[in-house]
This record gives sequence, C-alpha cells and structure tokens, in this order.
Amino acid sequence: MLSGITVLDLTQFLAGPFATQILGDLGADVIKIEWGEGDSTRKLPPYFIDGDSLYYLSTNRNKRSICLNLKSEEGREAFLRMVARADVVVENFRPGVMDRLGLGDEVLRSVNPQIILCSISGHGSDGPLAQLPAYDMIVQAVSGGMSMTGEPGGKPVRTGIPTGDLDAGLYAVIGILAQLYQRSRLKNGEQLKHIDVSMLDCQIAKLSYQGAYAMFSGEEPGLQGRGHRSIPTYRAFTCGDGQDVVICANTEEMWRKLCVVLGTEELLQDPAFATNADRLENIDKLMPKLDAGFRKFSAPELTERLNQAGVPAAMIHGVLDALNHPQTRHRGMVQELEHQSGTRFRIVGDPLKLSEQSAAPKPPPRLGEHTAQVLREFGYRDEDIERMAKAGAIKFG
Repeated sequence: MLSGITVLDLTQFLAGPFATQILGDLGADVIKIEWGEGDSTRKLPPYFIDGDSLYYLSTNRNKRSICLNLKSEEGREAFLRMVARADVVVENFRPGVMDRLGLGDEVLRSVNPQIILCSISGHGSDGPLAQLPAYDMIVQAVSGGMSMTGEPGGKPVRTGIPTGDLDAGLYAVIGILAQLYQRSRLKNGEQLKHIDVSMLDCQIAKLSYQGAYAMFSGEEPGLQGRGHRSIPTYRAFTCGDGQDVVICANTEEMWRKLCVVLGTEELLQDPAFATNADRLENIDKLMPKLDAGFRKFSAPELTERLNQAGVPAAMIHGVLDALNHPQTRHRGMVQELEHQSGTRFRIVGDPLKLSEQSAAPKPPPRLGEHTAQVLREFGYRDEDIERMAKAGAIKFG
C-alpha cells in the first residue's frame, strides 16, 4: 500500500520502532538510521540470537539499517540528501535534540518542503514536563491509567502490554497516513504541520469514558479489578475448577440467557435485579449468587455453554496459549523469520489484513547492514563512501 514511500527512521527502543515497523509492513522503504552501538534494544536481555536481542528483532522487521553519524558534517549532509528525496522523517529524541543537531524543521523543509515530520516523545514538545525523560510506565502512572489497574484493595500495577509505548506508535502512524493523504491536496505555499505525538497525551485520550466519569462526578474511578464500572455482568468469574472465565453479558437478553445457563433463573424474578441499573445498585447482593452459579461448572464447559447460548465468554489464556490458539495461527499472527545467522525465530505478526497479497516479511537488519547500499541509491560513489567511513561519518555492518 505504501510502495514508493521512503521513511527515514531515527527512532529507537519501542514506540518509534513499532510505528515504523507498521509503515514497513505496509510496504514503505524504511531506512533505520543508527550510530554507535545502534538502537539500545539491540543489546537488551534476556534473549539473543547471534548477538541480536529478541526485543530488537520483534519490532524492526521490514527495514534497512545505515550507520550515519549525524554529529559529523558529512553525516548531516548525507542525511539532508536523503531528506530531499524522502517522504517521512520519524524521530523520538528528547524535544530540541534535532535543532541542536542542526536538523530542525526549517532546515529539513528547506531541502524538501513536502517532507512529513513526526516526533514521538514522552510528554510532547512543550509544557512543564516536556524535557523530562519518559518511558512506558512513567506515562501509565502520570496518565491515571495505572491508578485503575489492579484489584480493589490492592496496589496499582502497570499493564502487562506496554500500552504507553505501543499506543504512541499507533497514533504516530495515524498522523503520518493522514498527512500522506493531505499532502496531495496542498495548495501552493501551504506546508504540512509537524506531527507532535506525546505518549502521555495518548494515554490521557484512552481514559475515554472513565475520564468523562471522573470529571463529571469529581470522584476517582479507583482500581477496576476484574469488573466493569457500569455493567456488573461484564467481568471475570472463577469456576469450580479454579480457572477464570470472563463474560460480557451487556444486554438484557444476555442477562436472561446467563441466568438460564447458570441455573439461577430465580434472579430473573427478583425486582432487585430487574434492570442493569438495579443490578449495579445491588451488586453486593448479586455477586455471591453469580459466584455460586459459576462454581457449578468447569471453565471449559461453561465457556462452551455460554457461547452456544449467545453470551460472549472466554477463558483467560496465558501468552503461549494465545499464540498457539488455532484462531491466532489461522490469521497469520505468528510469523517465522530467518536471522542472518540462519537461525529461525518467531515473532508476532501484522494485524492488518489487506485484499492484496502482502510481501513476505524481511528480517530485522544488522547494524549498518545497508549503509553502502543506501548511500549508493542516494548518489554516493564508492570513493565517496570510503572517504566518509575514514572520516567517521559512516560505519558498515
């Protein structure tokens, strides 16, 4: 879908590489620009394949790597030559770093007025927290999301999935795709705006109805645990075999079917549970009765019965169970790649299913693997490349 689009990727760790990997999955030519030891996740334990961290390998497929020293004059010149022909630049330095490198917006737009510029940072480009470093758990904490995650009476916990990083990557892709569309409609003299993605902003946006509830009531939502603040039968229950099942009985019809499956039809005659609002008001009376109903069954048996009755239900899978599930495998959500060393490894796949056949994914690049190749594509001769390497402007993989 993005064939012919060139993305210059100055990002590292998770939010930025996750965003540019999506663009690469969509067919863009993503050129990962690194220096020194490269992306810090290349050496992140605990798992490695021939020196490459599995963390790095999981978020950098469908990219090429060039080692370019942006602090050197020739390195900056090479980068600007690439910008002149590129479509998108994505970076996740702390705000102000690109300016200090001599590669701020005005400089980049002077060589390519149509370039799309996207910055991903913890707190955004401005505001009282802009210069503070931020990672996934920082923005989960500051956003209020962490204060809702955990069992009532317990302590707040971070989500197992790093939503602070991954959501910022997704919003960055949304902004980039929107500007790729907008670019074709610009009038003479108009410029695209800089895409300023804040990890914290993304988490605040995801407060959604919980944020609206808090501002309306003036009350903290508190730890949400296994349930839903508005629907008492949208939660997890423990079955007789000790395994947990989640149910989403969020309509009156589903409530009636739930009672029939559990053998608790008497609840349908109790005015205390006549409507969802009644059930929510009397949740302390309702929960023991539902808990007793769930304990009559094993989790697999009850899950099957509920789904057959039209009540959405599922067992809580571990990660390995989820990755080995027939639905996951059928949808191609586990991909096998071959490392340059010949070792085969598996990563999670691309969730975007398009009508046209996607190309087979390329394994993540070695550090500087494509330095010479990329520079030749941008007009550098072999003698230029050799001189730049001696001057410390570039390195090879």
